[in-house]
Amino acid sequence: MTEARRASTLLPVLLAAGLALSACDDQEAARQAHANTGAPAPEVGVVIVAPRPVAITTELSGRTTAYQVAEVRPQVSGLIQQRLFREGAEVAAGDPLYQIDPASYRATYNNAKALLQSANASVATAKSKAKRYDELVQINAVSAQDRDDAEAALKEAEADVAANEAALQTARINLDRTSLTAPISGRIGRSSVTAGALVTENQTTALATIQQLDPIYVDVTQSSGDLLRMKRALADGRLTRDNPDKAKVTLTLEDGSAYPLTGTLEFSEVSVDESTGMVTLRAVFPNPDENLLPGMFVRAIVQGGTDNHAILVPQQGVTRNARGIPTALVVNDDGKVEQRELKVSQAVGTNWLVTEGLKAGDRLIVEGSQKARPGASVQTVEVEIGGDGAKAGGAAAPKS
Repeated sequence: MTEARRASTLLPVLLAAGLALSACDDQEAARQAHANTGAPAPEVGVVIVAPRPVAITTELSGRTTAYQVAEVRPQVSGLIQQRLFREGAEVAAGDPLYQIDPASYRATYNNAKALLQSANASVATAKSKAKRYDELVQINAVSAQDRDDAEAALKEAEADVAANEAALQTARINLDRTSLTAPISGRIGRSSVTAGALVTENQTTALATIQQLDPIYVDVTQSSGDLLRMKRALADGRLTRDNPDKAKVTLTLEDGSAYPLTGTLEFSEVSVDESTGMVTLRAVFPNPDENLLPGMFVRAIVQGGTDNHAILVPQQGVTRNARGIPTALVVNDDGKVEQRELKVSQAVGTNWLVTEGLKAGDRLIVEGSQKARPGASVQTVEVEIGGDGAKAGGAAAPKS
């Protein structure tokens, strides 16, 4: 191969190499130029994580239940002569409600009274005879058998008196039961009978129902797991409560309004519903105006206690990854972004209550997270987030 031909072959190769070296030099020069300009790292808004006391509440659905319920039923049979109350009115314990025809029961009572008088007279005679025979037997005027018979007759007469006294008491009770009275105080509902109706002893159909509405119960359900966690937190001291045995409860009514009076949690069921895994909790509320009626649907907010070292973070600072795990971006001491996996227990207003993943002093990114990537350097501006999620305070000096 001639020198001219070899030169023509090498020339394109040398040109390509020269262009590549020139491009590398240009890229390095561009990087150096960018570094020399001192372009700042992106700026993000952060909040400083700080523990603080937080009242831990649980919202549960439930229904109202009368404090006391009494169904009025007849204990004797007969015709209703009168209804002595106004339907829907307040009645007091002992107020007369119905009058059953007492004629036959009064006659029975009078007969029992007469029989008792007769039995008492027989006792007097038998006692006198037994006393005489006891004296006569001492002088052998009567036999011992006659004396024994006289004493037996006295005891028999006394037994008759006791039986007639019981019969008279039964007759008196039945006569009194012809007047049906209110067993408890409360509001009475509609009457199922009118005057002239025949009622029977201990019938299954109630004549009326009385319900005590002040105070009133609210029955709600909670999962057994949540109840155990709350009890464990109280036992460990992580939650504190003014009265360990009675938690405060507030209500939200069906129309969304708040019930103005506060109740207390009085009782939790001793067994768990196997089909639902739920436990029934019962709260008692004052109800002086009787605005709460039995059967109303309500939302109860139960105050489980106070977490004195709770970590609350704004909800806009927490996202979820592809696995559904809550995550957050924080800025470390080197000014670089880290991604943390969190555990959150519940929402408190517009915040999340974080149980794991954050600690006091962490700088949580809540603004500009789209400009922050894990491992990237950022500048931080401290912001304050209000209860409604809006910025409540001005920015502090940037922290590197």
